[in-house]
Amino acid sequence: MKSKNFLTALLILVVMFAFTSSVYAGGKVYKLGMSLAITGPTSDAGNPYAKGTEDYFKFVNETKILGDDTIECTIRDDQYKTDVTKRNFEEYLDDGIVMYLNYSTGSTLGLKRDFEEEQIAVLPASYHAGNLDDSNYIFLPIASYSDQLVILAEYVAKNHKGGKAKVALFVHPSAFGRGPVSDVEKAVVAGLNIELVEVVEHGKDLDNTAMLKRLMSKKVQYVISQTVQSPVATMIKDSQRLGLTASSFGEAGKITFLGAHYTGGNDLIALAGTAAENYFWTTGFNITSVPGEKTTKQLALAKLFGRDEKAANSHNYAAGIMVAQVATEAIRRAKAAGLEVNKANLYKMLNGMNGANAYSPYTTSGPVTYSKTDRMGVDLLQIYSVQGGVFKAVGEALESEYMKKIK
Repeated sequence: MKSKNFLTALLILVVMFAFTSSVYAGGKVYKLGMSLAITGPTSDAGNPYAKGTEDYFKFVNETKILGDDTIECTIRDDQYKTDVTKRNFEEYLDDGIVMYLNYSTGSTLGLKRDFEEEQIAVLPASYHAGNLDDSNYIFLPIASYSDQLVILAEYVAKNHKGGKAKVALFVHPSAFGRGPVSDVEKAVVAGLNIELVEVVEHGKDLDNTAMLKRLMSKKVQYVISQTVQSPVATMIKDSQRLGLTASSFGEAGKITFLGAHYTGGNDLIALAGTAAENYFWTTGFNITSVPGEKTTKQLALAKLFGRDEKAANSHNYAAGIMVAQVATEAIRRAKAAGLEVNKANLYKMLNGMNGANAYSPYTTSGPVTYSKTDRMGVDLLQIYSVQGGVFKAVGEALESEYMKKIK
């Protein structure tokens, strides 16, 4: 009887070990989870983002970047609903994830305390600077929305001709949209040579005529947007119809439009058509309309996994690849150091990505650098503008001067 009980207990231990060590096909399986809006609001960004993440992890496993070990990343649609995101995250924890990939500003802020309690590193698709307040475990992939709006305001100040530039902000009516406003205001107080005339929180209006005419009456020449593509497309189409859009940067008596990461890209051109011409945009990602070795790799990945041209050329596809690249690199470094791949050691690896150990993925305009006091990854932002129907790079990638002054 004792012998039989011993064999039964031994069998249970073997089964438990198999599950807890995630041994599969001769290697270990490292579990990650992602929750994002594949459908519903902002799915125009979330859908290609999810595809980028999925494809890169497939590439990692098929090309054995981690040797016989593999990454299993479960990706679930939360339709931009924080309660669904929270439920997905809790189920991922039960499944034993070692790193988490989140999406929206609202859910990142809403789950901040959960991330602290679980002591798990999180890479969100939200670049809201407020994600980092009172947080140790959230790592922004690229420079924050605040950095993006301030660097666009800096570009306006440096290139405007004739007195102080009059600027309006056009923002999403949420924490995602409002977040950078106070930092732009602080930059102005610190000496940034623009006049911030008005902050417009847009609604669901299909006609911006009254707003645009009001801004013109206040002699506004620049509108900087922090929202998503569709309201920007509506606004710049209305401006084109009214004959208010500048044909060159800073044209007197006209409006030059600029925007942060989620306002631009090929989706904006598809939505706005010729109205997007001379739109200025900034992001921390390389885009495929600027040919090069790095974007060639992005297009090759998309082709390998049968993605259509829209997804392949999306900067949100690049953003999804990038978080998968960073997660993979953290795992690779932990393995190389002879460390167990767990939450604590991946957090340690991320904090060590700086100096000579900075990480340079092919998707970004600069290296990813993190530390215990700096959890904003890519500091360099590239400004692009639509010329001849495509986004082209404007100068070299830059780092905001005034964000350093106001932090």
